[in-house]
Amino acid sequence: MESPFFAMRNNHCNDCGEPPVFRNTDSSRYYGYFENSLGEQWVFVYDRERNKAELRGGDAGWQTPIPVIDGVATGLRLGQDEARWLDACWHAATGERQLRLVNQ
Repeated sequence: MESPFFAMRNNHCNDCGEPPVFRNTDSSRYYGYFENSLGEQWVFVYDRERNKAELRGGDAGWQTPIPVIDGVATGLRLGQDEARWLDACWHAATGERQLRLVNQ
């Protein structure tokens, strides 16, 4: 097996749960990673075969996938930086733009 070229440490406390491990061995999936200035971390995964996306974050509980529908994380209020990043991930994975900013 090839060595990973990107790895990050978990910035969140134990109460946030065990962070998931992602491997990009499935070429039908797109992965995106974001860390804001406060160290809050997010991982976006888009499955092209199923046309389904999810977001995971330490503050939301690593083991709780948040569905992303039409580029929007359902039931989650994101800051502007996170929303811009999610839009960039959605666009890279699908070719569509759905930017929805809060506090504009």
